[in-house]
Amino acid sequence: MIVRDLNEIIENDRDRVVSDAQWTSVRLLLANDEMGFSFHITYLQAGSEHTFEYKNHFESVYCMQGKGSITDLATGETHQISPGVMYALNKHDRHILRAEEELVMACCFNPPVTGTEVHQADGSYAPAKAD
Repeated sequence: MIVRDLNEIIENDRDRVVSDAQWTSVRLLLANDEMGFSFHITYLQAGSEHTFEYKNHFESVYCMQGKGSITDLATGETHQISPGVMYALNKHDRHILRAEEELVMACCFNPPVTGTEVHQADGSYAPAKAD
């Protein structure tokens, strides 16, 4: 059984906290936890805009707090994001995520991230390396 406290990780486990200028992601589960997915709580700064395309990962996201929108760049369709809304990037969808208010999101990645990934210029993570 794995039990982790989000607040304890934020205070004491900097290896599991990944940040950029406009977002912070707390990685509660990573690839080395051997669950088959990773699980994160991500905070996106109010007023920020992010273009992502996870070419090598599937991601599902559940909004716990805040207000924003997501635009599918293939179709131009925009959906509002608020508490209780979930979206899944089942086709490695290139998208723009906008945070009108601070967004607090619960995110799952498959394959799981290792915690050392950084966003490439196109908004994706590189494929996971085989051991």
